[in-house]
This record gives sequence, C-alpha cells and structure tokens, in this order.
Amino acid sequence: MVGTLDTGGATTGLLIVSGGNELRSGPWCSQAQIAARVAGAGFPVFRFDRRGVGDSDGPNGGFESAGPDIAAAIAAFRAHVPTLKRIVAFGNCDAASALMLAQGLGCDALVLANPWTFDPLPEPSDAATEAPASAPMPPAALRAHYLRRLTDPRALWRLLTGKVALGKLTSSLAEAVQPDEPRSALAARMAEGLAQFGGSATILIADRDRTAQTFLSNWDSDDSRLRICPGASHSFVEPQAQIWLQGQILAALRGSDSKAR
Repeated sequence: MVGTLDTGGATTGLLIVSGGNELRSGPWCSQAQIAARVAGAGFPVFRFDRRGVGDSDGPNGGFESAGPDIAAAIAAFRAHVPTLKRIVAFGNCDAASALMLAQGLGCDALVLANPWTFDPLPEPSDAATEAPASAPMPPAALRAHYLRRLTDPRALWRLLTGKVALGKLTSSLAEAVQPDEPRSALAARMAEGLAQFGGSATILIADRDRTAQTFLSNWDSDDSRLRICPGASHSFVEPQAQIWLQGQILAALRGSDSKAR
C-alpha cells in the first residue's frame, strides 16, 4: 500500500481513511488540502490508498474488509513518526463505517463523517461500494429532505414556476409517507463496533447529504456525539463547510493532544 505523510511537531497525529474507491487525495483533492492545513497547525497527517485503490496493489475488498489495511497504515504512521503518542482517525462515508466496524483499531479518537449504513444488495457483488447517490433513501430521510426543501425559498420558487418534475416529486412523496423500515443490519453492526471503542468519537453530518440523512434514520437522534453542518454536501466542498470540517478535526486533535501531556 502507498501512503503520504505530512509532518508536524505534535505528538498527536491524524490518520485519514479514504471512503469508497477514492484516492488518498480525496474528492477534488480535499483530503490533501485537509492534510496540508492540519499539518500547518502542527499535527502530522498520514493518508493512504487501501489495497486495490489508487497507487496500492492487491485486490479491492471494499470497506468491510478494510480493517487490516487501516491497521497497517497505523503501524506505518507510528514507524515513520516515532514521537507519536496518540492517533485521531478521520473517515467519510464508508471509511467512517469501516472504522466503526473495526472498533477504532486502537486509535485514541475518531471523527466519523456521513457514515454509510446501506445494507449491501445481493447483486452485483460490489453494490456496497457504489456511489451514495445510487442507493434509495428510506422514508425518514426523504421526510427530512422535503422538510428542508419546504423552508428553502429557492426550492419553493422552482416548484411554483414549474421547474420541478411533478411525476418524480409525487413518487418521492409517496415513498416518504411509507412506514419506516427497521434499522439496517450494517448500522446495527456499526453501533456494536463503536460501543466497543474506548476513545472519544465525533459524528459529523452534512445537512444536504442523503447518505448522512439515511444514517440519521438508522441512529439515535439523541446521541450527543452528533454534529450537523448546515448547507453541507457529502464531501464538505462548500467554503463554509470546509472551514467547519477543519475546525471539527482540529478540535478532536487538540482534545486528544491535551490528554497526551
């Protein structure tokens, strides 16, 4: 496997776990940008391509088999930065799910963004790693989506001016009023894995992301670890969302670093 190290003087470091089949630069190089900014704040950062992705060799087994790859990345991070005392891991989408399933893999803190909770479909075999937009939204997530749309003047104007496909809207509203399905089996496994993690965890939710809304429909809404970024999409590409995400990651790093002293 191939990884990239950004150096910093702190004894707490950030491990970035890529989601889906993304390269370690992340969508639109956002992970490289996060690494540069976090390293600029004094924290070393290690990001890597899991097996079968990007510059790394081997078969791509998907996020549910990523535990050994994450463990190997942690070992490499510690080997190349021997002054490390604590590690905070950050993952978005199924990278967050992988960290939860693997019970944190000995990290000291987790920053988990928009965790993927869609149960894999039987066909095709790689359905669990499809893009988030390809998975259907559960009724609770649809209701949350349309509640936000009703409070958005631009969305209302598009509806009133005939710029919304009424057939698709009617179909979606019919799905939204259906009874909620039971928690997904994957979400239950993730909850069990996170319950076994002994460190601190922060769960970040992009307000406009369907994967995040589906996660919320599978999770305890009273969980004090939840943090919601208004107006953010799945990869936090909006300028204000980038600043918010960076602040959340740095807060976790500084909180963990204070415990190492």
